[in-house]
Amino acid sequence: MTGPKASLVVASNRGPFALSARPDGSVEARRGGGGLAPSLAAALEGREESVWVATAVTEADRAAAGTDGMVETGEPGPRLRLVQLADDVLAAAYDAVANATLWFCYHGLFDAARRPLLDRRFYEAWDDYRAYNTAFAEAIADVADAGAIVFVNDYHLALAGATLASKRPDLATVHFSHTPFPPPGELAVLPPAVRLELLESMAGFGACGFHTARWQSGFMQSCEEHGVTPPATFAAGLGADVPRLELVVASPGCRRRLAELDDLVGDRMLIVRSDRMELSKNLLRGFLAYDLLLEEHAGWRGRVVMLARAYPSRQGLPEYLAYRAEVEHLAERVNERWATSDWRPIELAVDDDFTSTVAAFRRYDVLLVNPLRDGMNLVAKEGPSLNERDGVLVLSERAGAYDDLRGGCLGVHPFDVSATSEALRLALEMPADERARRAAALKEGASQLSPSDWLARVLLEAVRPGGVSGP
Repeated sequence: MTGPKASLVVASNRGPFALSARPDGSVEARRGGGGLAPSLAAALEGREESVWVATAVTEADRAAAGTDGMVETGEPGPRLRLVQLADDVLAAAYDAVANATLWFCYHGLFDAARRPLLDRRFYEAWDDYRAYNTAFAEAIADVADAGAIVFVNDYHLALAGATLASKRPDLATVHFSHTPFPPPGELAVLPPAVRLELLESMAGFGACGFHTARWQSGFMQSCEEHGVTPPATFAAGLGADVPRLELVVASPGCRRRLAELDDLVGDRMLIVRSDRMELSKNLLRGFLAYDLLLEEHAGWRGRVVMLARAYPSRQGLPEYLAYRAEVEHLAERVNERWATSDWRPIELAVDDDFTSTVAAFRRYDVLLVNPLRDGMNLVAKEGPSLNERDGVLVLSERAGAYDDLRGGCLGVHPFDVSATSEALRLALEMPADERARRAAALKEGASQLSPSDWLARVLLEAVRPGGVSGP
């Protein structure tokens, strides 16, 4: 490693920057708009003693990494160390295991009559997933100073704990799961040896954190079922990064997008949803609930618009390509059924335009967030933090955010289309005083544990050998 060793190491599959080469050969590092990594990078500003370890995904990433994997970004905050892996290893670990198996298991997405298929190819991919985690553990061990704190993120790196503990027992380590963690009955879709390796490796971290006590309990129950002694565990729900979002609100681009949205909606009411094009986000039932609202309450026809911002996700997996086609087809079907010469019920935007999303957060009357299951769901917190119209949040009870926002939202069961349709009607017709009361409660719940406070809490949970917490 070039430069001093790090007293704090953060690791995740993706880093906080999108890298590209400038004409002069220097590296341009741009932060993404939404999600955890940009907020976490902002919270780490001023901590030049830290290093962020991530995967080299693109050719620009590989070109930017030096011989030791370090990247000079010129940005304040953590230095960047990229882990370079063979394309086939990365594809197997990321697509076949992390996304197509663990993500499906943790979110209850498997069609059990057909998937998963745990054949020879799966076990070969699991070997690559183990190699991917080992490479991360080695990179972390290389950059970490004696007694450093190591913060490892998410299900991509669940196997790094045991390897890291064996290589660097001096480190204080903490792993945080940004997904749900299933109870034993749902984890049992994985083979016994895989389940045991997963749990034992996570138990190799000094501590494991989750967004809610529900997911923490699922992990603890699974450890008990498999005879694994769990590490220290804790729950810490991440809040919205309001200062960073307000910078976007104040930008000329956001003002333009808001004016365009005002022109589109006019004096109609606006329902907004913002999701990745992701199976767990439950877009289809959301559209069906809206369709049912228009069918059963004719007075709302022509008086409300649903804006669905759904940016592409995991387009290399066939299930996701098929899901996108189904979402687009259903939106067209609803529009064909109800549209008039001057009104289209659903405006579906399949792009990744965070400025437009922030404008929609400011403008909505109703925000629909109805995932089948979510570790947290920051949209449910970011929207109410920015909304300027006392908008009502219709929120799935199976989202982690529900635990923090139940006092202000209208909770729905994500599989119940009729109940979701009725919640949309209640939200649209809610009296102004109740809207204002609920909006105030949502803003308070959404702002708890800002990214900086959340990071400090997570780092305090890191456990050193002998059970000593740090930093």
